[in-house]
Amino acid sequence: MKKLVITLFAILVALAATLYLSPASLTTGARLVEQHLAGLSGRRTVVGDLSIHYYEGGPAKGETVLMIHGFAANKDNWLRFARHLTPRYHVIALDLPGFGDSDRPAGSYDVGTQAERVASFIDALELGRVHLVGNSMGGHIAALLAARHPQYVRSLALFNNSGINAPRESELFRLLEQGQANPLVVRRAEDFQRMLEFVFVEPPSLPAQVKTYLAQQSMANEAHYDEVFRQLRERYIPLEPELPRIEAPALLLWCDRDRVLDVSSIEVMKPLLRKPSVVIMEHCGHAPMIERPEETARQYQAFLEHSAD
Repeated sequence: MKKLVITLFAILVALAATLYLSPASLTTGARLVEQHLAGLSGRRTVVGDLSIHYYEGGPAKGETVLMIHGFAANKDNWLRFARHLTPRYHVIALDLPGFGDSDRPAGSYDVGTQAERVASFIDALELGRVHLVGNSMGGHIAALLAARHPQYVRSLALFNNSGINAPRESELFRLLEQGQANPLVVRRAEDFQRMLEFVFVEPPSLPAQVKTYLAQQSMANEAHYDEVFRQLRERYIPLEPELPRIEAPALLLWCDRDRVLDVSSIEVMKPLLRKPSVVIMEHCGHAPMIERPEETARQYQAFLEHSAD
């Protein structure tokens, strides 16, 4: 009963914010409600000389699920997915250095550097072996970590991950080869809606004032995201030679209408992995844990249960 009252109060606060507060306050209020519903709290730690922010929740003595977001994203991407896991698992979703609330150091943001930073984060929090989950760039980072530091990884789940030379080129890379602007980087207010439509089959419904605020936040990061994307391409690390080194069971979960990274990547990855499982979800885009959180969580938990057998 007490938990229900707290939840209702949090929802009322969010509704009040919708009516009376600024877009920034509204966004913050909605995020707090999502955190509460997911059973997650904000945390911060220092790894080396970097301040790393993350969400944490679920039973402290449960097996740890560590989630890594993609390019131009942050830990909030995992909130609706995580709410299905925190009743059973110790869940952590971090902001990679350079994203979200974590420090933005001068220097490298390539996937190899970030994989080592995540390994240091696992050590700093003394997490031991974790179930590693990554989306897009975060999947690329997770796969490298699993290949190069198998002692940290119980299982690996890759949601629409980068790092593979897909048999069918994605729309994103066709556009880039034609010299067009990166649709994942917001340069003008109207680009934000186009970005949502590029990433999702059914974009999340957002109030106009929140969408404007998020567009402004994205535009403020334009130069930084351009630099990170440049490094990802110029310091590219292919996963094909890394995947055979992965010892942990691996889930390859993809949406069939991903315009960013083509689902045909699975055809390359599956034969290279020792213990692969494959799920292809229909009618969704590049971020299944946002677009279809309940179904994605159900598929992921089935994988965890199967891999524990």
